[in-house]
Amino acid sequence: MTETPQGKLHLLYLDDLAVGQTFVSAEASITEADILAFARAYDPQPFHLDPEAAKATLFGGLAASGWHTAGLTMRLNVEGGLPFAGGIVGLGGEVKWPRPTRAGDVLHVESRILEITPSRSKPDRGTVSVVCETRNQRGEVVQELKAKLMVLRRT
Repeated sequence: MTETPQGKLHLLYLDDLAVGQTFVSAEASITEADILAFARAYDPQPFHLDPEAAKATLFGGLAASGWHTAGLTMRLNVEGGLPFAGGIVGLGGEVKWPRPTRAGDVLHVESRILEITPSRSKPDRGTVSVVCETRNQRGEVVQELKAKLMVLRRT
C-alpha cells in the first residue's frame, strides 16, 4: 500500500505498474458470527450454517463460504491491496478455493501483476492481469483469483 505523508492512499494508473509488481493488503479477521451471518444471507448450506452438522461433512467443521472469502478479498483489495485509480473494475477471472477459511482466521491478500496491455482503441485505459492469493495467518492460500482488470491511464 502506498501512502502519502497525510496517510491517504496514493492511487496508481496503468503507467505506474510493472509486470511482477506486488501488493500486500491489510489484514481482516473472520469470526464464527461472520461466517454464520453470511451463510444465512447468501449460502445456506449446513457446513456454513451449523458448527455441529459441519463436523460430519467433508470440511470436518464450520467453513466460510468461498463467496464470503471472495467478498473479504475484494474489500481488502479495495481498501489498499490494489490501489488503482478509478477503482478495481473486473473484466473476468478464475477463482479457486484450495482450503477452507475458518473462524479465527486472519486473512490478507498478496497480489502480483502478470501482464499489462494498453488498449489500442481506448487510449485512456488498458488491462492488467493479476493473481491475488488470499492467505490465512499461517500463510496458507485459501483463495486464488486470477483476474483481468481495467485500469485507467494518466490523462
